[in-house]
Amino acid sequence: MLDQDPALPTALVDFPPPPEAPQGPRQRWRFERPSRWLVAHDPSQVAGLLDAAHALAQAGQWCVGWVAYEAAPGLNPHLPVKALPPGQPYAVWAVFDQAQAWDGQPVTGSPASTTTGAESPSPAWQAGPWQADLDQSAIEQKVEQIRSLIQAGEVYQINLTAQLHSPFEGEPAALWPWFMALRRSQPQSYAVMLDARAACRVPGAVLSVSPELFFDWDGQQLTTRPMKGTAPRGMDADSDAAAAEHLRTSAKERAENLMIVDLLRNDLSRVAEVGSVHVPDLFELHALPTVWQMTSTVTARSRAGLRLSEVFAALFPCGSVTGAPKRQAMHHIARLERSARGVYCGAVGLMAPGGRVTFNVPIRTVTVDTLPPPAPWRAHCGIGSGITLDATGPGEAQEWQAKRAFLHRADAPFQLLESLRLENGQLARLPAHLARVQAAARAFHFADEAHIAALAQRVSDTLHALAQAHPTGLYKVRLLVDERLRITVEAAPLPDTPHPARVALATQPMPPADAFIRHKTTRRTAYAAFPPPAGCFDTLLYNAAGELTEFTIGNVAVQLQGRWLTPPLSAGLLPGVMRQSLLDAGQLHEAPIRLDELPHATALALINSVRGWVPVELARP
Repeated sequence: MLDQDPALPTALVDFPPPPEAPQGPRQRWRFERPSRWLVAHDPSQVAGLLDAAHALAQAGQWCVGWVAYEAAPGLNPHLPVKALPPGQPYAVWAVFDQAQAWDGQPVTGSPASTTTGAESPSPAWQAGPWQADLDQSAIEQKVEQIRSLIQAGEVYQINLTAQLHSPFEGEPAALWPWFMALRRSQPQSYAVMLDARAACRVPGAVLSVSPELFFDWDGQQLTTRPMKGTAPRGMDADSDAAAAEHLRTSAKERAENLMIVDLLRNDLSRVAEVGSVHVPDLFELHALPTVWQMTSTVTARSRAGLRLSEVFAALFPCGSVTGAPKRQAMHHIARLERSARGVYCGAVGLMAPGGRVTFNVPIRTVTVDTLPPPAPWRAHCGIGSGITLDATGPGEAQEWQAKRAFLHRADAPFQLLESLRLENGQLARLPAHLARVQAAARAFHFADEAHIAALAQRVSDTLHALAQAHPTGLYKVRLLVDERLRITVEAAPLPDTPHPARVALATQPMPPADAFIRHKTTRRTAYAAFPPPAGCFDTLLYNAAGELTEFTIGNVAVQLQGRWLTPPLSAGLLPGVMRQSLLDAGQLHEAPIRLDELPHATALALINSVRGWVPVELARP
């Protein structure tokens, strides 16, 4: 019997508003108990399946599903691809008689406890570490091969991809909170979750949070929005603005985007009324949590009597995931890549009653093979980029790292964390802590702005109740806020700080800063590799550029030439509450501090909001 919780839906859809009403509300739907499944086991079945599903939608039903990249030859026999592994379908669609409005709030299964009024907990999950089927050396080698093809006049651009693989640990119901976490990591996406275990086990579930629109078609207007051009988000406001400006003005990124725009204009012209193809928006920038992305919009009026399979035959796969010219690029993709793409780079979407269709290009998409025990469940995710003549292996590898960051943000549950000083019933620096936990809730998209705005008062009320229960003494307060904005607080006596407080210098650099370094959470993976040696209070950290960053439990202050300095946020560190308080008071000044400057320091201090200013001595190796 299928291990599916009846309290869980079969599918969720969370799409941006339609192109003709961009300021409207998001389109959010919940689907339960499909009336039937449509499955294509061979590429030749895909065109008929698409038209059959579309006919059902035109007759008043809802269809949620996907088409694999390898379905392309069934739509256009001139497009070469690898074959899917035996048994994997080329398209899967669930058909529903009705949809329920969904408020976007987390979905969980049946409560583990039947206690009256108990809130159903989110099942735990764990994904990662993710292993790629191309390593750094292989990426660089294939980039050079593609550059040689471009120089030889074979192609203008090829989209090179690799597959990431990871075990998935958790009960089946954990797929839904994992989807919620992935969706928070890509909050502006065309998000679709489809539990297809009743139709197939490989892939048994598709969790797509792609920000790229493949096409929207209301029966008359066709809109496509290719996404080409990427830059990592900066670590502070200045570096983030610089990253956006670099992307906006990059000749390489603009050329990459324009090639695909031209390809899609040509593709659309095959199914459009003559003279109706337009490019209303070119080189638009979008701020996603981990990257800046460049998009352009291409529109057309479709010919009368057009079938959905004909639209797919003209557009599929989207040129942004193939390269140009499409046929020749796909020929080389089939030769260069090590495995089939599957759902990745295909199409995932919704057919609504009346026949309107909206598909994403599944580029931020996880599939889960849900084979029955004893086989372990496996998760897969594709990552790639467009290779042009200006591309370099190291540059593309860096772009892939930035793109896969959305997975790391969602690999396991975590909570927002604040540590406060409670002394004789008084909470130190409370407003700054409230502001910081709100900023973290926004950064991780835990809720909409109205709920986040109310969070500060709820946290304040909870903390003041705790303070009233501890009118005397010195305590460390631990505040936790989970993804559903549930609050937990506890107070423990604050241990004495050792005197002198000896600290050790880390023996290796910190990993590059990400959201879990810039915001305080219970996920401390980046710091776990730096435990203080025996006899030391903490470890002093530095980045790959040889600049000091922070301690594992606080910020650092260094006295150089009579001035107290602390590293800037751009070095990669947590913006501590005590640090900011001292900066505002003029007692600290931001400046990069290099490792080779440490021998010239006349004093060092560890600073955090619980212990305050702690003079420290650096243990000599």
